[in-house]
Amino acid sequence: MWVTSSTDKVLTPSAIALGNFDGLHRGHQRVLQPILQQASAVIGCPASAQEVVRDSQCPYATVVTFNPHPQEFFTGQSKQLLTPLPEKVKLLEQLGVEQLVLLPFDRELAALSPQQFVEEILMRQLQATRISVGEDFRFGHKRAGTAEDLRAIAAKFGVEVVITSLQTCQGNESEQPTPRISSSAIRQALAEGDIARANRMLGRAYTLMGTVVKGQQLGKTIGFPTANLQLPPTKLLPRYGVYCVKVFLEGEEGETGRLPEGKNIITQSSIKGVMNIGCRPTVAGNTPTVEVHLLDWAGDLYGRTLTVSLEKFLRPEQKFPSIDALKAQIAFDCDLARKILERAT
Repeated sequence: MWVTSSTDKVLTPSAIALGNFDGLHRGHQRVLQPILQQASAVIGCPASAQEVVRDSQCPYATVVTFNPHPQEFFTGQSKQLLTPLPEKVKLLEQLGVEQLVLLPFDRELAALSPQQFVEEILMRQLQATRISVGEDFRFGHKRAGTAEDLRAIAAKFGVEVVITSLQTCQGNESEQPTPRISSSAIRQALAEGDIARANRMLGRAYTLMGTVVKGQQLGKTIGFPTANLQLPPTKLLPRYGVYCVKVFLEGEEGETGRLPEGKNIITQSSIKGVMNIGCRPTVAGNTPTVEVHLLDWAGDLYGRTLTVSLEKFLRPEQKFPSIDALKAQIAFDCDLARKILERAT
């Protein structure tokens, strides 16, 4: 996938999905569908951007977002993200998006009126042939433009705007329904340790993707070696505690899977695991760490990239009276995680 922050280097023409897309949840995936459909429906358009021959009228399926997030720009505070850029790129590729444009959000861009934004950015620079947004999309100076304004302005250029309605997500009978799928609702579910609800809204398991680095190696000394995961500093961590997880090693492919909308992806063979997120109060830890113990697996992971899929929250972080008590609890956690994951397969 082509990633650029320069409008001079954008592949054109483009079918654009416009928004921030943090999380790439089920609602976001619906917004992407119209641009993927147009990019593949043009006569003579190859199915993939990897093809050598491409019709000049074939629009590139393009996601246009802002960097930094407008909220960060105006508040001066960094925002913890569900999908930092490396994860977002990987997920967009799996969905079939061909191009990601990161518009530099600065005072000049923030000052553009809705009309100017459409004319100068979307039409002149990006050569949009179709635009897709969610119904709550706002744009232009002081967020003055609505999705309907975008449709009206783009119509003057003969460009269709598809407005996608907000998506809802019903829970199980014993759970409260989530009236609207949103990044904020997913953040709240993760903060509460409600992984099932977060994963339903995402349409997949919430993942942590990072590189294995050396830690204090305490786990190895007590019989439960762990991989210490270094994550992007902007990655949103869920509730501190212990999780049942699946672990995927970079570069090891497995069977073919499917995303909710039916787009083929290559999934990797997973390894069962238990993950702890927190400050390790039993051993006087004072900074949060993410440590993963792989069940029934041994090998050198240093320097490798792991993708950890959160399947179930097992228990909150707690301080144990002794190392022996900690070891007993870890053994129990491992046994419980193994049973949960075996039932799920």
